[in-house]
Amino acid sequence: MSKNSKARRNKLGLIGWLGGGRYGFERYAYTLHRITGLALLVYFVMHIFVTGARIGGSEAWQTTMERYETPFFKLGEFLVFLAFAFHALNGVRLGLAELGVALGKPQRPVYPYRVSIHRQRPLFIAVMIVAALIMILGGADFYLLGH
Repeated sequence: MSKNSKARRNKLGLIGWLGGGRYGFERYAYTLHRITGLALLVYFVMHIFVTGARIGGSEAWQTTMERYETPFFKLGEFLVFLAFAFHALNGVRLGLAELGVALGKPQRPVYPYRVSIHRQRPLFIAVMIVAALIMILGGADFYLLGH
């Protein structure tokens, strides 16, 4: 590093790298929204191929479905459910923000951004609490009630 370099050292080690430093919750929500969207797209394509086995008749369908009755695929199906719950509810939050419902009256963009702190963050927390409840209920259905 040169004397004039403005690079900052990571004094926190792995925790500092994982924590993201200056990133706020918006950045993590954005990243997770993108990841879950891509995961749901991959699942959708796989679902189309698996469902296409019905063309081969009842026996082909039964054979295909037997391959996917393992605990590994059951866990994968639950992860798809978790991704869907987060992605759907975060999408509702983003839609409300895009429509201006969650933003309030326009203000001067002076840091710290009051809209983000006083409107967006409580909405994000509320949406994530609802998503967590849906995920818990879904987990109970998948693993306790015999999905």
